[in-house]
Order: sequence, then C-alpha cells, then structure tokens
Amino acid sequence: MASYDVIMIGGGVMACSTAYHLLKKDSTINIAIIEKDPSYAQSSTVLSDGNLRLQFNIKENILMSQYGLEMLARFSEEMAVGDNKPHVSFRQQGNLFLTDEADVAAAQIGLELQKSLNCQVEWLSPDAVNKRYPFIDPKTIAGGTFGSQDGTMDPQAVLMGYKNKAIALGAEYIVGEVVDVLATNQQITGVRLADGSQHQCRYAVNSAGAWGTSIARKLWIELPVQPVKRHVFHLETNLNPENTIPLTVFPSGLYIIQESGKHFTCGKSLPDDPIGFDFTFNRQLFVDSVWEDLLHYIPACEQVKVVGGWTGLYAINTFDRNAILGEYPSMKGFMLANGFSGHGFQQCHAVGRYLAELILGIELSLDLSIFSPERISNNKPVHENPHKIV
Repeated sequence: MASYDVIMIGGGVMACSTAYHLLKKDSTINIAIIEKDPSYAQSSTVLSDGNLRLQFNIKENILMSQYGLEMLARFSEEMAVGDNKPHVSFRQQGNLFLTDEADVAAAQIGLELQKSLNCQVEWLSPDAVNKRYPFIDPKTIAGGTFGSQDGTMDPQAVLMGYKNKAIALGAEYIVGEVVDVLATNQQITGVRLADGSQHQCRYAVNSAGAWGTSIARKLWIELPVQPVKRHVFHLETNLNPENTIPLTVFPSGLYIIQESGKHFTCGKSLPDDPIGFDFTFNRQLFVDSVWEDLLHYIPACEQVKVVGGWTGLYAINTFDRNAILGEYPSMKGFMLANGFSGHGFQQCHAVGRYLAELILGIELSLDLSIFSPERISNNKPVHENPHKIV
C-alpha cells in the first residue's frame, strides 16, 4: 500500500496544474495523479475549443483569466523538461461577444468591470461590427464587446506541458480507475483502484471532470453537476476574410472559431443536449438545429459543408454554472474542482494554484472562496451573464 500526501482523482489539466503548483511551492510533497485513460480520448480538456478570455462578469473569473495570461506568457520556458519545451500555439485573435437588446445592459456592466481591472476590451456598435466583419448581419445584433487579449490555443499541449513538468518535479502518474474513496471519521484516508490496490493519502482532489459527480457519490456526497454532451462542427464555408476573425459568440449562444481561411469550427448549447457519456457524433444535428441559427447571423453561410467535428462533455453545474472549488465542508481532505460548465480549461492555471495553496495552508494569491461548496448548501448562487458561458 503506497502512501501519498495528495492524490489527484483524474489526470486532466486541473489535476496536472494542481500537482505542478504544489510541487513548485513545496518540492517535498508526495503526489499521485491517477488517470484511467492516459490517451485522454474522451477528456474534456483535449476535446475543448481551447479558449481563454477576460470577458467575464464576475471579478474572480476575470482575475483567474489574467493569471492564465501570465502563465501562458512564460509557459514554454516554465514547463520545459530538459530541452523539451511545450508550444501551446496561443492565438490572441480576440473574442467578440455579440448581444441583443435584452442583454446590452448586462454586457456593458461587465465591460465596465473588465475595464476597471485593466482588461483590453471595447464596445462595438452594430455599425462598427459590420465595418470590421461585414459578413455579420448588423440587424441581428445590438452591439458587442471585443477583447483583444482573448484567444485560442492547443489544449492538449497545455495538458501535456503541466503533466510532464509535474512528473519531472516528482509526481507519480498512475494509470488506473478509482472505484472507491476511503474515509474514516469524516477524514479522507485514501482511494481504492479497480485492480484492488489501495493508496493512502491525506488529501484527495476530485479532478475527474465530467465524472466528478460519480467520484463524490462514493462518499455519499451529491454534487449538482451533470455531464452534458456538446457537438463541435468543422465547417468549410464561402467566407474568406482578409483579416483573422475573432472567436465570435452570437446572442443565441452560437459561436464560430476561424481555424484557417474558409474553415471554421462551430457549436452551440442546445436545450436537448443529452446528459450522459455518449460520444457519438451526429453530423445531421448541424442541419437540424444549428444551420438556421448560423444563417440568421451570417447569410453568406447559405452554402456550407460539414467536413468533420467531434463531441465532448461539459461538466455543467446546474446550481449556478460556476466552479465548485475547495474542501467539502463535512469531509476533511476532500478537495473539489468541479462543475466548470464549459470554462474550466481556461481557469486551470489559477485553480491549480488556489488548490495548492489551500492544501499547503499558505497565503492565497487569489481568494476564490466565492466558489466554495458552502454556497450550495447556503443557497447563495454566483451567476454570470448566461450568454457569456461558452
């Protein structure tokens, strides 16, 4: 029976970032990262769009993204292992969040908060949007916010950068599935794997992503988090703009990302997105549920071809669609990093640092207690503007 200070249940980007930040702050700490699928074929990290933005309406979410930008600026050097340096291909093409009349006030309140925190975000009128991006029908929008520091990157490169560096610093990477979380007198004592082996620990971090609810249930803890299937479609269009198009989110929640030239990825949260662990890709869903929406905003997409795509899982926090972070109140040593509702990848840097500081009992670089699990039992939700959740 092996013994650790901290065990990460799930080896995605949250786990690896937390392990890295722990070892950076205390090189003597003993850590195990347990991951059931080292190929990460169904990992929400790898299947994400890899976006990072400052455009949030909650101060703590903005500050987390600012730390993410700091980390990305030095990521290649800081995560280097020997001569191997990860390259995350961060494209700061910007994010454009378009709004309708109903959401103008909320968008402008968020804009003022972002500006107060020195974010490079500006308001664009419908005419200004049309001048920059003439393919967007200005009659369908009431304006929007453009953040020039926002952008997309290779999420797998970020994951592998953190993973490889954490291992180089001393973390043990174990391929296995956690089937039980062990506790005595409301104190975490370890985990049991599918092969029957047990590993002791003082802290267990629930970093299992879309599978986090099932991990919590092993301790009779019910989290308001559901695995929701989302489609991403790869499109070939007639659009061929001279300038790079930012990641654009339309008032309906539809978004597009220019990959190169005429090729875009496109997605949207749908009311009947299934709950569960089905990863089947349905090409017809674009025609049935997405294409009409895309045409409404971009009439030039009348001729478009679905050339590929994929599905992934969002860990949706049905309580307020924000992260659940920190130690569970009635289970000492059980640390939660769950329910990110589609914006977890971009918050991995600050969340890893925060959990590391909580575990080590040191001064917090950024207080994220607004997202503590206590808010759920106290019925005090923390809401973002819904159309900003992508």
